[in-house]
Amino acid sequence: MRPAGAPPRGNSSAGENRSVFQRHFPGRAAFNAPRGRWAQALRAQGIYRVTGEERTIPVRNCLLESESAAEVFITATPDRRDSASAQAEALFQAVRDGLESHRARILQERIFASESALPAVLAARSRMLGPLDDGVPPILLRVPEDRFGPVPGVSVHAVRAAAPPKPLRHKGAACGRIVEADGFRFVALSGLTAPQAGPNDAQAKAMFEMAQACLGEVGATMRHVARTWLWLGDILAWYDDLNRVRNQFFGSCGLLDGDPSVPHLPASTGIGVHPAGGAACALDAVAVIGPKGRVEYFREAGNQRSPYHYGSAFSRAARASTPAGHTVYVSGTAAIDKAGNTNPVGDVRGQVHVTVENVRAALKDLGCTDAEVVQALVYSKTLEVQETFHRDYAGLEWPCVSVIADVCRDDLLFEAEATACPGARNA
Repeated sequence: MRPAGAPPRGNSSAGENRSVFQRHFPGRAAFNAPRGRWAQALRAQGIYRVTGEERTIPVRNCLLESESAAEVFITATPDRRDSASAQAEALFQAVRDGLESHRARILQERIFASESALPAVLAARSRMLGPLDDGVPPILLRVPEDRFGPVPGVSVHAVRAAAPPKPLRHKGAACGRIVEADGFRFVALSGLTAPQAGPNDAQAKAMFEMAQACLGEVGATMRHVARTWLWLGDILAWYDDLNRVRNQFFGSCGLLDGDPSVPHLPASTGIGVHPAGGAACALDAVAVIGPKGRVEYFREAGNQRSPYHYGSAFSRAARASTPAGHTVYVSGTAAIDKAGNTNPVGDVRGQVHVTVENVRAALKDLGCTDAEVVQALVYSKTLEVQETFHRDYAGLEWPCVSVIADVCRDDLLFEAEATACPGARNA
């Protein structure tokens, strides 16, 4: 990471159209600065202007390198409210520039957009990525318009290795990618859905079974999974059913035996974000396969006990071997105390503060700091909650996409997750 007070990175020569970098979202004062001081005000916050344009593209590229590979984490968010097509064009230009500058290829990709913006997003992605698109579709996640407009952000994990990631297919359909690392393989599953299965709980069961089948294509099982993301439309109506299905499925895989200290539960996020296309739920996951690959699970971390105590089968965090080093995954975290209760109830600022501190405490337990967070997602129940987070944590170093979403309990107002890589830096 760039040390505090270090000079800004990323000067571009005349005529170049380069992406810009920022530590977090720009303060309002930067954009209100007099014309002659505008660029200086932005640079003071670590934000760089795209040459020849009257706008910045808030994008953070974090890089983790080893002798044999590099991982690039790209977090692109709009700098202002605009049309869906304008936002999408700028965001995917930033993604393309990040991929090209590091000679990396996409391993996992998430797009957050309103329903009406999805056609423009897919059109811009096709135009901007061109040959960088290997045919594996991104997961499209439908969220309401918010303070950032119709396309709140794009999150990409990319890899540069001896051989690029290969598409992973099940029954002829792309379900993710696999990349060879030093002595192990790293798998990223993306956007697994089963709308044809019928009711929500049946879709969830089929979704988990699909993940198991996809892993089986490369000789893996659910015991190799380090982390899952569960995108659950209408979460408040059926989260208990999801937990029941997940518990039964994990039990059938040998991950549960009634003991809350069981060490094989992946880190996870289960959040009220609708998969595009009408499915009730979708699943992303990462897994590590091979003798030199390692996954450690932390059923408790930071300020919180195992969620298994109140019926949710996941670990608070996990640490996994990844192509260029190792990565810490902090699960979706909210203002839940050690007794499993929402605390404080009805206090927006209090819940935002407790949540962020809970994530930080988990990161600290696993030896990471804010400066080593390479990607984060934050979920706010309402626009008021979102505004509170961005006001109170305007200087937070996490590169994050921020969206409006229901959390798993009606009295929970905010949730956050973080991915951290010791040794990563801004690039």
